[in-house]
Amino acid sequence: MRSPTIVILNIFLFIVVFAKTTYGETTISILEPIKKDKTVRTGLDVLIEDHLNYLDGKKIGLVTNHSGLTRTGLKNYTIFQKSTQIELSVIFAPEHGFYGEASAGAKIEYQNQNKTGPNIISLYGRNRRPTREMVEGLDLIIYDIQDIGARFYTYISTLAMTMEVAAENNISVMVLDRPNPLGGEIVEGATLDPNYKSFIGYYPIPTRYGLTVGELSYMACNNSWLSSSPPELIIVKMDNWKRSMYYDDTKLSWVKPSPNIPDIETAIIYPGMCLYEATNLSEGRGTNQPFKMIGAPWMDSTISKKMIKANIRGASFNYTSFKPKSLKGKSENPKHKDSICQGFKIKITSRNSFRSINSAVRSLEEIYSFYKDVLELNELRMKQLWGNDQILRLLKKEIKPKQFFKELKKDLKIFKRKSKPYLLYN
Repeated sequence: MRSPTIVILNIFLFIVVFAKTTYGETTISILEPIKKDKTVRTGLDVLIEDHLNYLDGKKIGLVTNHSGLTRTGLKNYTIFQKSTQIELSVIFAPEHGFYGEASAGAKIEYQNQNKTGPNIISLYGRNRRPTREMVEGLDLIIYDIQDIGARFYTYISTLAMTMEVAAENNISVMVLDRPNPLGGEIVEGATLDPNYKSFIGYYPIPTRYGLTVGELSYMACNNSWLSSSPPELIIVKMDNWKRSMYYDDTKLSWVKPSPNIPDIETAIIYPGMCLYEATNLSEGRGTNQPFKMIGAPWMDSTISKKMIKANIRGASFNYTSFKPKSLKGKSENPKHKDSICQGFKIKITSRNSFRSINSAVRSLEEIYSFYKDVLELNELRMKQLWGNDQILRLLKKEIKPKQFFKELKKDLKIFKRKSKPYLLYN
């Protein structure tokens, strides 16, 4: 039987110069599952069932939201509150809020503090990173949020900023690992050019990066991706998760990671179709099928016919019409609100064959070619979402599709090689 002590994988010596300051040794530790189970246990489950005594005597900050649940549906913060050995001092909430109540981009502040527990502080309002005052006196910051596996999903940006602040204030960070809903085998899209680093793209990783948040934090700390030295990092591994698993393969209950990701199919489609946020086309926000439908009032059935003829692997593309509405907590002011949009609807027929990003590129090419006079592109936003200027160069025919996909393939091969040492699950 494994000892319940921390298994130290590596001790890395980092010489990182930031603001003319040199940082020294940083320890990255892994808490392994002890009580073996036949079902998937998240990092939270492993922590409370196998290692809860690790938190004894510690003053803790918790970065979480509505997704921070055990496999039986218990809330992480209530478990920490009940322990007489743990002092849960503050809760930090990311984009969409502590309760998952806010639409994308909505600023959140919690004026009325939690009456039954610690204060809740939004990291998507006046501050996107904790201040020194917010973390003062903490021994440990725990991160426990269900990610979606796409680079521009901002929860992982919040993780990076939290790690930076923790390092600057000599506070350890514990990442409670959770499944990548998209699995850990397929990697696609462009690798972010650091010149386009933003809150919707913080790490130099592909769009669909194929890592868990634990693996991502591990890689980030060992590759100088943070603006500070890395903090002391503790990763609590999952039990029984395999890279081939989509989220519903885990048998864990689906909790919407954000208001417009209602199911696993939407999550699979999202990494590509989110690119339409940089256009004047509706990406289905304001409907009950966001990202599954793309359209505009000035479109007709032409593109859907072209996409059908394209015979995209793993999905069907069919004509559809829809009317975006204001939906509180999901999309209060969607593009083309109350107007009938025509376009196409995506239905996945084979998860392992479908490539959302390639499909989005193909459809964007067709729309740009056919509706060039009315299609509007927010070029900066597209560069931030895509990760560089490749897709704009493709649309403007400055590079040929063959060269475009050759560059993508080369970059993905490099990333897979670089990420291999940080894979915690095989």
